[in-house]
Parts: sequence; structure tokens; C-alpha cells
Amino acid sequence: MRSTFLAALLALSPLATAAHAACGGSFSSFKSGLVSEAPRNGIDKATAERFLASVRKDNAVLRADRSQGVFQRPFVDFSRRLISNDRINRGRANGKKYARVFNTVEQRYGVDRGVLLAFWAFETDFGKIQGNFNTANALVTLAHDCRRPNLFRPQVFAAMELFKRGQFNPAKTTGAWAGEIGMVQMLPRDIIENGTDGDGDGRVSLKTSAPDALVSAGKMLRSLGWRKGEPWIDEVIVPQNFDWSLTGLKTQKRASDWAKLGVKPRDGRLANNLRASLILPQGRRGPAFLAYPNFNVYFEWNQSFTYVLTAAYFATRLNGAQVYNAGNPEKGLSGNQMKRLQRALQQRGYNVGKVDGILGANTRDAVQKEQIRLKLPADAWPTPAFLAKLEGKKTR
Repeated sequence: MRSTFLAALLALSPLATAAHAACGGSFSSFKSGLVSEAPRNGIDKATAERFLASVRKDNAVLRADRSQGVFQRPFVDFSRRLISNDRINRGRANGKKYARVFNTVEQRYGVDRGVLLAFWAFETDFGKIQGNFNTANALVTLAHDCRRPNLFRPQVFAAMELFKRGQFNPAKTTGAWAGEIGMVQMLPRDIIENGTDGDGDGRVSLKTSAPDALVSAGKMLRSLGWRKGEPWIDEVIVPQNFDWSLTGLKTQKRASDWAKLGVKPRDGRLANNLRASLILPQGRRGPAFLAYPNFNVYFEWNQSFTYVLTAAYFATRLNGAQVYNAGNPEKGLSGNQMKRLQRALQQRGYNVGKVDGILGANTRDAVQKEQIRLKLPADAWPTPAFLAKLEGKKTR
């Protein structure tokens, strides 16, 4: 989710490369620096000063940014937590209610209605929970914080641009803790680049107009590379004697080639001409999916593998797919065990990013490489037994 589950990384302006050096220090001095930089972003100093006049540091935003333990949940638990029969039923009801809007999006941008419905559901529960954080405070607080200033500093200037246009009130505009606004949670730059009047009233109202929000989201996904008329994932059945080292997002084959290796669709047919990756969110004994090029676009919306797969799967469920086969996955690691794993992998020279207890893409890749080295089934799913074996080895 671009809100509760953190905004995705977007393309940054050329000026953003210097942002990291400008973070931190006193908050008032930081705001003064934003005023000085504003003209280089098309904002006059007087407008920047008016925008920042009421802005305050929000420590609740920083606490929310540091508290994302939900990502430590494995896919089966995470997806069951987010997907319910009630949410599916309301999603399908909204699909019928706004059928004309979804038809427009599909014709204009090629984005399937199930995809948009899934994002709408996860982001704000179909518009019900849009967040009550002051957006200007959130953006400036996160830009001041030195964890990810290159993401948020450009968004501050984008918010100033919206303010200049009369489309943003720094004292009253509210949204998610990470600065996103509206039913599908769009950052200020998203709004500038993709905000679209979907209901024909001459305004872009992402907080109150479902048509505006949905058409804008469809345009944004298309701009991020969504390919018209193509699937995003298919649930598959994989033979037990499979070469598990071929799994993971870094390996791609045509779906027809995966079929030659024994991979079969659980329902329907594979998109044989498309390249795809075979992904196992909880190892060889859990669910299995083929991920097509459109699946990668999800990572432009959010960087969490677990969230992305859950959103992609939910979109197929809204379109009538059956409940995935959860299988019988081997026991995974707790949050603390995952941190131990990440430290052990770092000691062996792997770049797993921040030690956060989350099984992200870099950690999965490192696990798979170590499994290959240790002559274990290389399904990228770390177990307590694997961790014990890894910690018992001091060198690669």
C-alpha cells in the first residue's frame, strides 16, 4: 500500500540527488533550506514561505515509518489477513457500481478492473480510511529525516506546486502518514503527472470522487509500464523434482518453456508467449505463481514483495480465480530470527539492505545462493534449520 504499507519509489528530479546532504539539522533551518531551493523547482520564495508557515515536525509520522512489522508476516498469513469474503464481495459490488469508469480505464489505459479494485481496497478500504495525518507536515518531516530524503524532498516541492495552483491547503490537506492523498493514495507528484477528471465536473478530486481516483490510478499504472491486455500472475502447479534454483524474480523464461519443465496452470491456460518468473513466496511446499511483466509494475507502486504478491493475487480473485493452494510450507523464521539471518548473510558479503527482519528481494536472493552453495533445495525460503546451518559456517 502506498500509505499504510509505504510509498513506492518514483522517478526523482535531477535536483533530488543532492537531497541527502540537505536532510537533518534543526527543523527551522531545514525549512529555510527548502525556501532557498524552491526557485530551482519552479516555486517562488514567497509561495514556499506561505506553504511552510504552518508546517511542523510530526513525530507520529516517524513512528509510523519505523513500525512496519506487518511486512514480517509470510505471504499466506499476510494475504489471509488482508483478503476476506466481505472485501471480495464489496470489491465486486464496486466493480458493478463503477462499471462505466472501469470500462473507460480498460479502454484508455489497458489496466484491468481487478487490479484497480485490489489497490482501492488495500489502500483505503474503498475510500473509507484515507488517513488523517497533515500531509504537508508528513512530507516535510520525512524529507527532513535522513532515512529516505531523496524520495520525499521532491514531493515537498510537488506539494508546493499544487498549493500554487490552489489544489493543496498545507494547513488542512490530510492523508496517509507517508504523504499520499485520496482513495488510491497518490503522492503529490503522482497527482501532478496523472491526476485526471474522471467524472467530468472539471476538477480532480481524489479524496471524494471515485471516478477521478480510479481513472488517475489507471493512468499512473500505464505510465509505470502496464501492458494492455496482459495478465500479471497465474497460480501454477510445480513438479516435486523441479530444479528450485530456477525460481525467483531474477530468472525469466517464456511461459511455454516453463510448461516444458512441467509447470502447469492450476486453472485455465498460461500466457505462453510471455516471459515470466516462477515465484514461491513460502518455498517449494507452499503456493506457486508465474509472474508476468505486468507483475513488475506492482513494485513501482510498492516495494514489499509480500504486499505486491497479495495485491496481484487479490486482483485475480476479484476476477473469479479460485483460492490459492496454500500447501504445507515449512516453518519460517520469526522477526528476530530473520534479523539474525540477515546479519549472517551480511557477514558473508551479501547486500541485504537494512537488517529489518523482512524477507525482501535481496534477502531471498542471498538465501537462494547460500542454499545452492550448501547443496540444499534452492527455493529461497529460509527455515530455522537453514539458519542454524548458516550460523555454523564462519566463511563463504
